Amino acid sequence: MKLRTTLVSGLGSLALVLSLAGSAQAAQGDFHYKYVDGFGQEQQVALHDPLSGHCINLHAVSDDEALPGYGPHNDTDTAVTVYLGGNCQGSEWRLKAHGKPAKDTLEVRSVRFDAPSDES
Repeated sequence: MKLRTTLVSGLGSLALVLSLAGSAQAAQGDFHYKYVDGFGQEQQVALHDPLSGHCINLHAVSDDEALPGYGPHNDTDTAVTVYLGGNCQGSEWRLKAHGKPAKDTLEVRSVRFDAPSDES
């Protein structure tokens, strides 16, 4: 009986640790930006719980042939670096976790959310 209880308890603990490890790799919350589509209409995109520690090229704006996105708003629990170029290249700016929306003059093509070990 003790062996079964110990085994069940151990497996439950392992499942909890594995589920926490997976969720720690994503920023929790939404990151928003705006862009002008090919018809001249302003669009807004939201990344929900974006992956941390990796470069993310933003939809519709990462190519140098397209106009860049603008007005980013980091409403996640993780700081993010936004880049003027695709593939996390070019000029960069840091946006705090749960910060205020940036002005529309801040242009963006790619982002990198801090990995959990990078947070202070």
